[in-house]
Amino acid sequence: MRRHLKAIAWTFVLTLSATLLVLNFRSGEKKLDEQVRREYALRDPQYQHVLGVMLGPPITHGNRFEALYNGDQIFPPMLAAIRGARQSITFETYIYWSGDIGKAFADALAERARAGVKVHVLLDWLGSAKVDEAFLREMEDAGVEIRKFHKPDWYDIARMNNRTHRKLLVVDGRIGFTGGVGIAPNWTGSAQDAEHWRDSHFKVEGPVVAQMQAVFMDNWIKVSGDVLHGRRYFPPIEPVGEGRAQMFSSSPSGGSESMHLMYLLSIAAATRTIDLSSAYFVPDDLTVDALVAAMRRGVRVRIITPGPIIDSQTVRGASRASWGPLLEAGAQMSEYQPTMFHCKVFTVDGLLVSVGSTNFDNRSFRLNDEANLNIYDEDFAAAQTAQFEADLKQSRQLTLAAWRDRPLTEKAMEHVAAWLSKQL
Repeated sequence: MRRHLKAIAWTFVLTLSATLLVLNFRSGEKKLDEQVRREYALRDPQYQHVLGVMLGPPITHGNRFEALYNGDQIFPPMLAAIRGARQSITFETYIYWSGDIGKAFADALAERARAGVKVHVLLDWLGSAKVDEAFLREMEDAGVEIRKFHKPDWYDIARMNNRTHRKLLVVDGRIGFTGGVGIAPNWTGSAQDAEHWRDSHFKVEGPVVAQMQAVFMDNWIKVSGDVLHGRRYFPPIEPVGEGRAQMFSSSPSGGSESMHLMYLLSIAAATRTIDLSSAYFVPDDLTVDALVAAMRRGVRVRIITPGPIIDSQTVRGASRASWGPLLEAGAQMSEYQPTMFHCKVFTVDGLLVSVGSTNFDNRSFRLNDEANLNIYDEDFAAAQTAQFEADLKQSRQLTLAAWRDRPLTEKAMEHVAAWLSKQL
């Protein structure tokens, strides 16, 4: 009898494992399989019209943006905004771990909740697995509403592969933050060593913040069923600057290809330059073909990815395996050297800057919930180009000859990693 029960248990474990393996290699909705044709330039009004009506919300006017680099610049403004909240705080993040910075956020959010501010925190179940439970208890005791995104259930295992990777903080419906940082010690400091990562985050004010709030509400409704729609969340917002922007989002449950298509349309519309800072750059064939086509019509393409200091060598291997056609076409491929490079910034033709949570890989394009802010502002784009070139100075460029001459062992490992690229 005991052996029989043991056999049943092992059969269950193996069946469950096989099911998870199959589900993990599903890619969400039917994927794009045709190259996006170039029909207009990025500065053509038709480009922005299409992105507004076909893929996302309309472009808003009257916004102001501030770029923040590394933890020492990023976290103080975020915490200051939280501490100054009077009506509401909505906060969604993938990574929330322990450490002093996690404690600082928990303290600030709890204090505002005790003061009567409505505080809503949405954490990804997997990404927040390392959070100190004491932080959660402190916040909940103070009245913070906390929800976990896609905690696995035995009857709905498929959703384990759909994580929220979005990084959104909206205060009083008027001030927004988005970018690449998680709440963990890795993002503190100033990228001064291998333990402190290089990243960018962005402060936003103006009418586009309402679109950021709407993206948060999309997932809040999924996990709570509660619709938050009063003036404390969506107040009237007057113009505060000259910048134009729109907030893009994507999810396997609706519009999983929107982010991928936004990048492909932007690459197809590029006329002069494409600069990409990408923490996880594992492009599919469509993206590679689009970048190659852009270079063939004279577009300069520069890409920075992490170097040897990276939190996933498998990702690095899969990335490098895809570089051949790009290098042959003339792309400048560079690897950041001092520490982990976690930036996600896409700048095109000195006008468009797309910033947010999205990586250049299948997981971001088809499996995760993502959110990016598209900014159309020449001055802001010029500042991002300057920062990109500062990062280039701390990066090592890999030539086509060096890529071809890398050791056979590296090529073999990269080939294996590339096979897993649908999950990276």
